[in-house]
Amino acid sequence: MNRYVSNIKHLLLLAGLVGANCSSARPVTKELPADKNATSQTINLYNNLKKVAQKGFMFGHQDDLAYGVNWKYENGRSDIKDVAGDYPAVYGWELGGLEANAEKNIDGVPFKKMRQYIKEGYERGGVITISWHARSPFGAEKGAWDTTHGTVASILPGAANHQLYKSWLDELAKFFLSLKGSQGEAIPVLFRPFHELTGNWFWWCRNTCTPEQFKVLWRFTLYYLREEKKVHNLLYVYNTSGDFKTKGEFLERYPGDDIVDMISFDSYQYDDPAKSDWFVKNINFQLGLISEIAAEKNKLTALAETGYEQIPFANWFTETLLKAIGEHKISYVLLWRNHGYNEWMKKMHYYAPYKGHGSELDFLKFYQLDNTLFEKDIAKEKLYTD
Repeated sequence: MNRYVSNIKHLLLLAGLVGANCSSARPVTKELPADKNATSQTINLYNNLKKVAQKGFMFGHQDDLAYGVNWKYENGRSDIKDVAGDYPAVYGWELGGLEANAEKNIDGVPFKKMRQYIKEGYERGGVITISWHARSPFGAEKGAWDTTHGTVASILPGAANHQLYKSWLDELAKFFLSLKGSQGEAIPVLFRPFHELTGNWFWWCRNTCTPEQFKVLWRFTLYYLREEKKVHNLLYVYNTSGDFKTKGEFLERYPGDDIVDMISFDSYQYDDPAKSDWFVKNINFQLGLISEIAAEKNKLTALAETGYEQIPFANWFTETLLKAIGEHKISYVLLWRNHGYNEWMKKMHYYAPYKGHGSELDFLKFYQLDNTLFEKDIAKEKLYTD
């Protein structure tokens, strides 16, 4: 396998992937992201996110415009807006299912509707981030949650499922290229592929492939989207699970400074914050580690997924989440989705407050802080312009 990986690296080097320096006719007056031929709006977003992080962190919510607790597909509605009178600054979306030409993603959101929601958020000045729970290359039955060893190896260049994987990327490219603003410009996206890559529950995680194989997968994915499909409206987000204790562990599968724009991790609250301060201490410690890495590598940072299911601790936002972030200069924090009652789980499944929830007043206090940035705040920053 080592010789196979070495051959793959050689192929990618020949293809201009490893250590590639893409030329651009655009005068370099700003810092450029991983894609040196990124659109002007994408370059502006990249640079402006660094500036905004000095003022505070953006608040995000997954699937915010599509549904909430006890409602679905109501034009202009948002649980966050119902509570705070303002939308999130960051909108999270999911592409799982797109690779198989499905009409809806794995959470039931039609891609046609998603495309419209993305445009609405962008037009108001918000930021879009997208994850991808791709189905297993060994079959759709387990979805993304296939932990069979060898899944990643099977889709690398020259392997049995490589053409299948390229067909998946073709579908992603079509979607990314279809995201257009009112002037026909490509809408920038913070793309977070292979999220929670250091966990052990997805087919791209550390129990299914070597660090080297993962790096080749990442680099090929960016190369194919950027060079073959001419997708130039993406910023690339490296995203681990929340299980690292050192900078070395966080960076074990890091594919390279030239091919990453933002570093992040996911971590959720599971214990009782009234009895334990583990979440606060651990998040603060880990944000400290990635902040050091970001300073060394000149990268953006984020807490890409977090939350406390059903938010049973009324003051969780001001007494737990806010303390966990502390003084760290991150771009955003994103709460997971407000599904409502989940038939499969047989319980309520939501992470953000809704009108009448016990944490509503605390969330309003959180919203009113100077360093918590929502859509009205971020719209003033005009992230997509010079």
